[in-house]
Amino acid sequence: MNSTFERIGLFIRKDDPVMEKAVVQITEFLLSQSRTIFVNEPLSFLPELKVVSISDFPQQVDLTIAIGGDGTLLSASRALSGSGMCLVGINVGRLGFLADLTLAKLAPQLSEILAGHYREDTRFLMQASVINDTAKFIGKAMNDVVVHSHQSLHMIEFETYINGRFLNSQRADGLVIATPTGSTAYAMSAGGPILDVNLDVLVLATVCPHTLSNRPLVVAANSIIDIVLSDNNDTSAMVTCDGRPGKELQAGDIIRIERHPSTIKLLHLEDHDHYSILRAKLEWGRKLTC
Repeated sequence: MNSTFERIGLFIRKDDPVMEKAVVQITEFLLSQSRTIFVNEPLSFLPELKVVSISDFPQQVDLTIAIGGDGTLLSASRALSGSGMCLVGINVGRLGFLADLTLAKLAPQLSEILAGHYREDTRFLMQASVINDTAKFIGKAMNDVVVHSHQSLHMIEFETYINGRFLNSQRADGLVIATPTGSTAYAMSAGGPILDVNLDVLVLATVCPHTLSNRPLVVAANSIIDIVLSDNNDTSAMVTCDGRPGKELQAGDIIRIERHPSTIKLLHLEDHDHYSILRAKLEWGRKLTC
């Protein structure tokens, strides 16, 4: 038995009947493998599990398993980034781009991971700050940072700068800045390209631009992107990281998006194929009929 992952931390976001069944199944399997289990919040249906804050996972556990969907894995990734902790996602519900282990094949798939048969996948994150009188850190994002109109159907007006150089001036519902990991999320819905997850780039995709010449733009991941809200804005705007509740913005604010110094390590099965996930999620493999 591999001793690398003796202590397992389970990360979940909510306590509901669907999650209860999944957590019980995973816990029973891990106990059958003689693993020590921790969980990030108290569970009414498994009160015997020791509760450890996610911030203490790096000191207490050898491997984190995020149970839920891509949103759960994103939350765990932001919390654990830079710690060196390895993270596995078990999908509960719809097929996810990130959480690729399934309950239906839990035993054989998780056995491979625990035995040390896996591929390590390193992903980078972004960070967002608002600069007005002072610079204020807003948060980290593994998927995307979005500047958008807030509680209004009106467009916002803003200018974009890349490494201090003026790029363009726009009126739109918003702007999505996404990592390759997040290129299949909001950025794709806004018409952005799907990026290979191994690329060291960011994509800028405008949401409902008020010009036909607007196109998504791909820039180097180490670029510093400044979004300057025009003084002409008569509607409020907001910046959000990975879709979490964000910060309301004022006219003249500068939103700075740049690469975060930390990374996160995801573990996949040895035969993991990102393109097969794209085919399944986006139905690229479906036969065309006349």
